[in-house]
Amino acid sequence: MSAAPAGRPVSAQETGRRVEEILDRLAAAGDPAAATAAEELVRSLMDFYGAGLARVLQLLSGPGEGRTPGDPLARLLGDDLVAGLLVLHDLHPEDRDSRIARALDSVRDHDLEVVGFDERSGTLRLRAAAGGGCGCAGSGAGARQAAEEALACFAPEVTGVDVQATAGEPALLQIGTGPRTAAAAGPATAKTR
Repeated sequence: MSAAPAGRPVSAQETGRRVEEILDRLAAAGDPAAATAAEELVRSLMDFYGAGLARVLQLLSGPGEGRTPGDPLARLLGDDLVAGLLVLHDLHPEDRDSRIARALDSVRDHDLEVVGFDERSGTLRLRAAAGGGCGCAGSGAGARQAAEEALACFAPEVTGVDVQATAGEPALLQIGTGPRTAAAAGPATAKTR
């Protein structure tokens, strides 16, 4: 979705009238389920945009809990709700790779590195360091979920995430008794034919 063309200003009154006309047409069409769904859609969008605008005001109001003084734009771009609104309307000033880096920076505890992005499928390939050095299989699922959640707002063009373990992951060491080797059993005797 793109922003309105620069030459055509958007009027709140005109937009409100247009939304009402569309809802009235759906109600008149005789499908109550469609009319109800459309009204729910409008309410959901209003809630989303209202929350985004409230967050913009909060971020621009200066330092507060969890924020440091600094560039207001940096605070806006670092917020997942505001970033999502900007991406939705093609207004985000950062390119895709920068937004992906910003999203992954928000999940630093998973130590993820970008391997590549498949434009055709929308799949982002990541490399993750093994969790705790144990090579546990469960660490990849948590990293993938954290990355997907962060990327949903910052880079919605990423439709899938593939997390690979770091090459050279330490091998699992088995400790215990094993079969005795010939050298440990004592001197070998040669057999003749």
